[in-house]
Amino acid sequence: MKNENILKTEQPIKVSWEKIQTEMKAKFGKDIYDSWLRKISFEEEFNNYVLLSVTTRFIRDWITSRYLDQILSIVRSYKSEISRIELSVNEEKNYNEIEKKDYKKNDSSAINVSFIKDYVSNFNRIDPNKSFENFVTGTSNRLAFEASKKVSCKTSHYNPLYIYGGVGMGKTHLLNAIGLKLKEESKVMLISAEKFMYQFVKSIKSNEMVKFKDNFRNADVFLIDDIQFMNGKEAMQEEFFHTFNALLDKGSQIIISGDRPPNKLARIQERIKSRFSGGLVIDIQPPDYELRYKIIKSKTDELKNYYSNQVNISEEIQLFLSKEIKNSIRELVGALNRIVSFSRIYNKIPNISETKIVLKDLLNYNENKVTVELIQSLVCKHFKISKNEMLSSRRSRYLVRPRQTAIYLTKLLTSKSLPEIGRDFSNRDHTTVIHSIKTIETLKKDNTDLCSSIDTLKNQILYNNQNNEI
Repeated sequence: MKNENILKTEQPIKVSWEKIQTEMKAKFGKDIYDSWLRKISFEEEFNNYVLLSVTTRFIRDWITSRYLDQILSIVRSYKSEISRIELSVNEEKNYNEIEKKDYKKNDSSAINVSFIKDYVSNFNRIDPNKSFENFVTGTSNRLAFEASKKVSCKTSHYNPLYIYGGVGMGKTHLLNAIGLKLKEESKVMLISAEKFMYQFVKSIKSNEMVKFKDNFRNADVFLIDDIQFMNGKEAMQEEFFHTFNALLDKGSQIIISGDRPPNKLARIQERIKSRFSGGLVIDIQPPDYELRYKIIKSKTDELKNYYSNQVNISEEIQLFLSKEIKNSIRELVGALNRIVSFSRIYNKIPNISETKIVLKDLLNYNENKVTVELIQSLVCKHFKISKNEMLSSRRSRYLVRPRQTAIYLTKLLTSKSLPEIGRDFSNRDHTTVIHSIKTIETLKKDNTDLCSSIDTLKNQILYNNQNNEI
């Protein structure tokens, strides 16, 4: 009987690892799976955790910060007793894989063809549907729109142009529109920071750094999206810094987008932030009611043309969507697409009640969204410390408890994953987040003062959130 139990704890994950990989590919998509998850190796299973490995520290850190929680959920669907995943680095496998490439290292023509194909397939995926002509403008985004148009007409001296704003505000659309306008007359390079990192690591592993440098530094127009994802990767930031300088020296135009201003970028070298700030920095604010309504009208007309006038969304619904969906343009368009799908599936024009049912999760999300910034601000105020102190690496007792309390409340009051919470607290590891949550849960059992403080803070956070106060 004892031997049977041992087999039960060792076998299931080993037998099912291929199935788990298949599920990861389905869940995350082919691009993410091929780029980051395909080469995860199963090493060993213990009573309550699984040991996996990857070939570099960079890949380990990237997977841990973005995908590990979801991978654990998939693993636990096969064996619920697994409570965590350990991800180690096995550099020996890295060297073996490089030696087993399907081309010979002395066959330079084969390497060049492969490398060029990689770059063609990964860069310049410019969407013809994201142009200046179909970018809807309002007071919140007009300055960014006009600056982008001037850059695309080569009538500005904004170099670099740095555009920042929240998720779904139209930054990627503007970068794409610039690339679309200039691609016929200039060598345009449009890439996300994530793909830049992937190509950087791939070039190091395949000993192709010379070609990597040449491909980037020969661009006439260089557009890079979501620069905040370059945080903490020192070797890559070093290469990016020199690429940036080489492009400026060459007279190339650089356009960058991010989710925050340059001086607020976390774990980005100061000299890089200084270069970003040396050009024109423009923000895109959340859309006001007027802009949201213009977007809904424009997208409704587009959908009517696409479906040959078989789409009919009432003025009442358009006004309702414009009023209720406030967070981002992407959410607004997504809500409209849901209503259109409902209308086409049931062959009817939805009323307000049906619209509320279709968008129930989205409307609740907008009403109840508590931000990490709000939690951090109120916790700091309660404990009489500064936000910089809370987010610092210092471990003084008077800082540790407020920090743990803020992490606990973030997990309690938001839908963020553990890695996401770690990033919001100065890129702390998800294991630190887990420790903080468990510490507060344990202390609450015997510490009535702490319980009272947490209840008070929770009420303050919910009240301030409801009344849009900080």
